[in-house]
Amino acid sequence: MTFLEQARELLREHPVVDGHNDLPWALREQVRYDLDARDIATDQHTHLHTDIPRLRAGGVGAQYWSVYVRSDLPGAVPATLEQIDCVRQLIDRHPEALMAALTAADMEAARAQGRIASLMGAEGGHSIANSLGTLRGLYALGVRYMTLTHNDNVDWADSATDAPKAGGLTAFGREVVREMNREGMLVDLSHVAATTMRDALDVSTAPVIFSHSSSRAVCDHPRNIPDDVLERLPANGGVAMVTFVPKFVLQAAVDWTAAADENMRAHGFHHLDTTAGAMRVHRAFEEANPRPVATVATVADHLDHMREVAGVDHLGIGGDYDGTAFTPEGLGDVSGYPRLLAELLERGWSKSDLAKLTWQNAVRVLAAAEDVARDLRATRPPSNATIESLDG
Repeated sequence: MTFLEQARELLREHPVVDGHNDLPWALREQVRYDLDARDIATDQHTHLHTDIPRLRAGGVGAQYWSVYVRSDLPGAVPATLEQIDCVRQLIDRHPEALMAALTAADMEAARAQGRIASLMGAEGGHSIANSLGTLRGLYALGVRYMTLTHNDNVDWADSATDAPKAGGLTAFGREVVREMNREGMLVDLSHVAATTMRDALDVSTAPVIFSHSSSRAVCDHPRNIPDDVLERLPANGGVAMVTFVPKFVLQAAVDWTAAADENMRAHGFHHLDTTAGAMRVHRAFEEANPRPVATVATVADHLDHMREVAGVDHLGIGGDYDGTAFTPEGLGDVSGYPRLLAELLERGWSKSDLAKLTWQNAVRVLAAAEDVARDLRATRPPSNATIESLDG
């Protein structure tokens, strides 16, 4: 039996829990939630990384759907509610394939029924508009993790990709973490500054996650996790879910992206500009400087290092599909997970190790957060603190 065949066999029993997929935002951007125009029951490979046939082919058993909205979007809270509504519509349209999941037990029930457990994660603390009541409202609507920041700082936490302001978490930011613990909402430390990671680990009494981040020692990008933070995961019980985004996993791609961005600015364009003139400049740069290509082995290198530092009990997978324009060779869409597992099998990972990576660790961490929340709710009421009262 080939390594790929072994990987597919393993996934039938221990499917992938993927920590981050941006399909709802892609549906918003492409068709304004017209789910007939992007029917994920059928092959959507010309438009999306994700559809049900490819989720099945990839051995996905649970998906955290990101209910992300841009941090500069006016009205982040109602936009987040629209994203949540999109996920609910997808589940309602495809009950044979998708099952709403709120708990670790729900995840196991979905697996037993051969359906894909569908959970939600809010990407960025701007989605709560500095309101603990809104945080609790998102939890009540089914959101089971919140990434503390996206690419920009929030008033109470520093992002990895913005100029430091809070120095990590403010007093209100620490209260957000405590309230997430009390609710049972996982604290997601992808996108946040290393100072924020460390502060959150100091405060959180529940396991944290990194829903889509890789190793900073392997690829020096601020979106990745430093070794000293990975070393703290065993004591915390948390899980770091490796991502596939080439500019986060391949150093040559990091350097190429920086040069491409500088070229755009030199020509008078914002580096994220996608207008016709900007894209002509970008294509000319890429023709003269071919884009470095990440591979399945690139991602496996991160997992090898993260395993060495944090241990296999603290690893998972968060591909970031439909949230990135580029993907590694061999991991072009959600059908690619078996190829990653085959690479790891070839490197000597055991099947029990892979079962932890794909399914067991992610289920365990949600169950642990539920246990912490049960105890906290019995000992303290909801917090009604405000950012003004704590941060001045």
